[in-house]
Amino acid sequence: MIELGTTSAPTGDLIIDGTDAGFMTDVIEASQTTPIIVDFWAPWCGPCKTLGPAIEAAVTAAGGRVKLVKIDVDANPAYAGQLQVQSIPTVYAFFNGKPVDGFQGALPPSEINAFVEKVAALGGEADNGLADAIEAADAMLAEGAAADAAETFAAILQEDPANALAYAGLVRSYIALDDLDQAEAILNGAPAEISTDPALEAVAAQIALAKEAVNAGPVAELLALVEAEPDNHQARLDLSAALHAAGNSEAAVDQLLESFRRDREWNDGAAKAQLFKLFDALPATDPVVLNGRRKLSSIIFA
Repeated sequence: MIELGTTSAPTGDLIIDGTDAGFMTDVIEASQTTPIIVDFWAPWCGPCKTLGPAIEAAVTAAGGRVKLVKIDVDANPAYAGQLQVQSIPTVYAFFNGKPVDGFQGALPPSEINAFVEKVAALGGEADNGLADAIEAADAMLAEGAAADAAETFAAILQEDPANALAYAGLVRSYIALDDLDQAEAILNGAPAEISTDPALEAVAAQIALAKEAVNAGPVAELLALVEAEPDNHQARLDLSAALHAAGNSEAAVDQLLESFRRDREWNDGAAKAQLFKLFDALPATDPVVLNGRRKLSSIIFA
């Protein structure tokens, strides 16, 4: 029996106490096969004591179609920070390694049950087929077969017109094909109900960065200019855009961090704004993002 006010997770595979160290295994990797709900909570949080038992009960009732990872943000602040958890309780649902849904605050049991059931349905047989197709298309894109990937993502959208991951994949395919106009047109044509999905927000940032890179100039020339004029912040921003377009996101972040370190107020904080745009374009758990955010915090609070 789960008692109201209990915050510790029951033992077993369905519900576990998670940590920052185990996040990649327990959440990102595990969600490749089963939807994972992550409950960010803290012992002192009153609403957490209401939400926790209710969501545990709903996950248990789902019979293994979804799993729950409970993370104490006081003891494990890293991923809560990377996912921009502003208040607790905050709940995220992950599937195929990506956040796909979530909410903040305590909800009535009926809404919690509906949320858990919605997330559990992502792992259904039909959805698994689409998930496999998305994974295959992602692999094509990673291997440079952007045109083939685009065809696969388009076929998935014929089956599921509101599939945010397929929409984002189709946009990424046209970015890879250097057809930014078509990429933007596809993004603008996404159904309203998925327009704020994190996957689509990420590709919107990728389009913006790609457009900036078009006019940025060759990396070698920009690097020489920055070395000759270390305080030329526009050149650093252009160099960052060119580096990101060339696939070197880590170096792109480093250039923006250096610009921010030298003059954080330049052009109304343009370097910081560009950093956040680049972070948005990458997966939240990408080491480049995690390290970049940590370095930015060190500069701000130095």
